[in-house]
Amino acid sequence: MPKMKTKSGAKKRFKVRASGGIKRGSAFKRHILTKKTTKSKRQLRGVVEVHASDVKLVRAMLPFA
Repeated sequence: MPKMKTKSGAKKRFKVRASGGIKRGSAFKRHILTKKTTKSKRQLRGVVEVHASDVKLVRAMLPFA
């Protein structure tokens, strides 16, 4: 059997909390920020929980987390 590997893109984007939840950063916060309102940029700060429908996919990409 080959070794199981973590997807390197996923390990950069997701962190597993001690409670078992998976946190992620918000999208749409990287570039073209001049046309976005201050309110929308402020609401994109911080981390968000991965949606319940995506948790199974993310866990498959992070087998050792």
